[in-house]
Amino acid sequence: MILVVGGAGYIGSHLVEKLIKRNEVVVLDNLSTGHEDAVDPSAVFFKGDLGNESDLEAVFSKYPIKAVMHFAANSLVGESVVDPLKYYENNVASTLKLLRVMLKYNVKNFIFSSTAATYGIPEVEIIGEDSRTQPINPYGQSKLMVENILADFAVAYDLRYVVLRYFNAAGASESGKIGEMHDPETHLIPIILQHLLGQREQISVFGDDYDTPDGTCIRDYIHVKDLANAHIAALDSLLNEQNKTAIYNLGNGQGYSVKEVIDTCEKVTGKKANVVIAERRAGDPARLVASAEKIRQALGWKAERKLEEIISSAWKWHQSVK
Repeated sequence: MILVVGGAGYIGSHLVEKLIKRNEVVVLDNLSTGHEDAVDPSAVFFKGDLGNESDLEAVFSKYPIKAVMHFAANSLVGESVVDPLKYYENNVASTLKLLRVMLKYNVKNFIFSSTAATYGIPEVEIIGEDSRTQPINPYGQSKLMVENILADFAVAYDLRYVVLRYFNAAGASESGKIGEMHDPETHLIPIILQHLLGQREQISVFGDDYDTPDGTCIRDYIHVKDLANAHIAALDSLLNEQNKTAIYNLGNGQGYSVKEVIDTCEKVTGKKANVVIAERRAGDPARLVASAEKIRQALGWKAERKLEEIISSAWKWHQSVK
């Protein structure tokens, strides 16, 4: 049985939808940002908190867990700056509690959702896993702390782990049942689509004078189902003892500017956006694009869906829940 912590959230629920077809799954989620109705009904759902060891004990003592996937981090960069205590408590201290209970029950396979924020402001155009990690906010710092903890645990306790550093997850399930729903919403594609559905007055573009072809920031977008497939590949690599420890970037390897994303949303929806240019946000790099060559070579995984397909799937879902 596979334990998915945070499996009622955006990425976790998409992973569960795919994983349940081949494994028994138990989901642990406190529903602070997740939605129970997003969890595949074939999975066992346990409402509980990552930071509550009695909740963890209840799961590990009842179910024969052989691997853990961890999606239960707080992940808003701005919030992490104004409330770093929340991020270090949940993302680091609570993860330590999870690891402690795992070791107690001799569960040694761990897949960790990390982030491109561990790289900070990159010094290269295409970011590889060996690029310098220098986070510029508590969110990225908290993720890097856990990565370092995992490396130490691997040496001391024979923990086997895969770290997956995401770039920008987007899109929705092909089933149309689950999609991207945050409160507050801070991600570009759902913000644009909400605007085009009449739920927002305008779209703010934070700076159009960057050193990029059209002046707007460039980011690497990856479909959430491609992310799910990467987690499945990572899980198999641990269970088949192909990997003992590994860190992989997850991205398309191709960047899209804010303007390109808006243009593609307009093309998919047939609607025109009201765009307002705002001041740059502090700490926004001009370009964040991943090399995913390492995971392609090691596990045979690559992102299959490009920007238009990502947006089309998201648009279908947003229309169903408007």
